[in-house]
This record gives sequence, structure tokens and C-alpha cells, in this order.
Amino acid sequence: MPTLDAIHWGPASKATPKQLVVLCHGLGADAYDVIDIAPAWAHVCPDALFASVHAPFRHDSGFGRQWWSVADRSPAVVEAGVRAAAPYLHGFIDAELARLGLPAGAYAMMGFSQGAMISLFTGLRRRVAPRAILAFSGALIAPQTLATELVNRPPVLLVHGEADDVVPVARSRDAETSLLAAGIPVDLHTIARLGHGIDDTGLSFGALALQRGFA
Repeated sequence: MPTLDAIHWGPASKATPKQLVVLCHGLGADAYDVIDIAPAWAHVCPDALFASVHAPFRHDSGFGRQWWSVADRSPAVVEAGVRAAAPYLHGFIDAELARLGLPAGAYAMMGFSQGAMISLFTGLRRRVAPRAILAFSGALIAPQTLATELVNRPPVLLVHGEADDVVPVARSRDAETSLLAAGIPVDLHTIARLGHGIDDTGLSFGALALQRGFA
């Protein structure tokens, strides 16, 4: 299976990386869309290397990338799509940790929108848990399979704009319910008047989650 391409930022300390933070962009974007988040979080994990990955597939429109097609949004097709994409992300994280000579658990995952969905799906099924999963404006795909497929229980941050008209905020509320039922620690924050995006308030919640995760 081909490996994912990525762009990197950090460590801010200029030291040898001690942690890895994997950033996953949303539908129709690419790795450059979320790499600018790295400087906002560098103060809480100055020894972390941020790796923003390009999703494995070209977007159906021909512009940008996608983790899976959304031409058919039926639950079964979406689940098949995320299952096909997850091995790419698993492989990237494993290879990157090995390249950096880092322990198997010295990483965290962050995603926005479709990137949040693949981060949640993949992170909860990895043999060694991430220190944290940060999911912005996303959703939990195939929650009904958690009982049989859950491998670890890392702390999860969910952040969602209440005015999101792309992925409704109810998707994060539903995710919180399912994750808590599975015994996963969850911190959900909904932000008034925020649409489909990440604002300074969300970045602050993300910084705190990373600080706690790597403490």
C-alpha cells in the first residue's frame, strides 16, 4: 500500500523530536490546510514534530484530496470508505514513529471534518493508544462496532461549531454519547455562532488537550 505524503513543522525547540502530532485535513483540502495550526500549539509541546498528511485519494472534483468519496453518503458506504482509508493512516503513523526513533505511544492525532472522522476511527483501533485524539467538526463513524473493535481508550477532545451547516453539531454530541458508553474519556466543547471551522477558542481547547496528553 502506498504511503501518505506529509509536510512537517517543528519541533519549535529545534531539538530532536520527542513526540509526533499527526494532523488530518478535511474533504477537498490538503495537508497545507491544517499545518498552520502547528505554531499555535508549539508552546505546549515544543519538542513535538507536527506532520500534516495528504489524504490518500484525489477529490472527486479533481481538486484537493479526500479520505473517501462522499458521492454516496449512506452509512454503509461511508463505513466502507473509512475502513479502506484507515490502513493508510495506520501505516503512516507506524512508519513516522519508526523513522523518528520514537516509542509506539509518543504521538497524538488531530483531524478536521473528514479528517476528524478518520482520526477517531483509526486512533481508537490502534494497538498502542495515541496520547490524545482531537476531533474538530467531525463525527464518529460506525459507532455500533466499538464494542467489538475498540482497542484502546485515549482521551478524546470534540470541538464543534453550533452554526456548522456542513457537519451538524449533533454529530459530535452523538459521538460523545457513544464514546462515553464505551468507557472513553471525552471532553466536548460546542462553540456558539461558529460554522464549519476552527477558531481561537477551539485552538485553545486543542492546546490544553495536547498539554494534558503529553504530560
